[in-house]
Amino acid sequence: MPRGWYRASGAPPTPRRASPMKIGIIGAGNIGGNLTRRLTALGHDVYVANSRGPQTLTALAEETGATPVSVEEAPRGAEIVVVTIPLKAIPDLPSGLLDQAADGVTVIDTGNYYPQRDGRIAAILDEGLTESRWTAQHLGHTVVKAFNGTYAQDILDRPRPAGAADRIALPVAADDPAAKQVVRALIDELGFDTVDSGTLDDSWRQQPGTPVYGLQADVDGVTKALAEASRERTPDFTA
Repeated sequence: MPRGWYRASGAPPTPRRASPMKIGIIGAGNIGGNLTRRLTALGHDVYVANSRGPQTLTALAEETGATPVSVEEAPRGAEIVVVTIPLKAIPDLPSGLLDQAADGVTVIDTGNYYPQRDGRIAAILDEGLTESRWTAQHLGHTVVKAFNGTYAQDILDRPRPAGAADRIALPVAADDPAAKQVVRALIDELGFDTVDSGTLDDSWRQQPGTPVYGLQADVDGVTKALAEASRERTPDFTA
C-alpha cells in the first residue's frame, strides 16, 4: 500500500459533543482506569466494569464518581463502549454484550495481542488477521482501534489544548467513518490530536512492534511512523 494512503489531521473531523455522553468501560486496568478518571472529569456519565465484579471498583468509583457495574451492565444505553481487556478474554465476554447499548453505539478497542500472554491465536499469527478485526468478529460489532499504543499515564499527564506545540497525536483506525469521527472528537476533548490510520485491515500499522506503538509525537511524527511500519512480525512474536 503506497505511502500517504491515510489522512493525517491535527483536529477531529467533527466538533465535540456539547452534552455529556453515557460511556461504558469494560476493563479497569491502567488504560481503563485512567480513561475513567479523565472522562468523568470531563462530565461524561461513566459506567465501569471488570472481570472481578463491581464490588472491587469501590475505590475507583469513590475517586471519580463513575458507577461500578457488572460487565453485562456496562454497555446498557451507552453511546460509547470501551473494551480494554486482554485479548485472550475477548471470547469470554457475554453473548449479546452490545444488544442493549444505544442505537449506533461506538465501540473502542484498545487491545493488543501478546502471544506469551494471550496464547496462540491462529487467525492473527498464521492468517494475518489484524487484532481489532479479530476482536470485532468476536463482539459481532465493528470497532474503532485507539489508545492501544498509548502510555496509560499520558492520559492523565499529557493532555494539551488544541494547537499546543507539545500536543501529542494518537492513531485511530476504523471501518465506520461515523464511529471514527466520534472517537477522534472524544480524543480531541481529552487533549490529544489524532491521525486517521485507515481501516481495521490497516490497523496492523499501530500494533505492537511498529514504529508508532508507544510513540509520543505530534501529527507529523505519527504520520511518518505509520508510513514506515512493516507488516513483518518480530522474531519473538510467537506462542
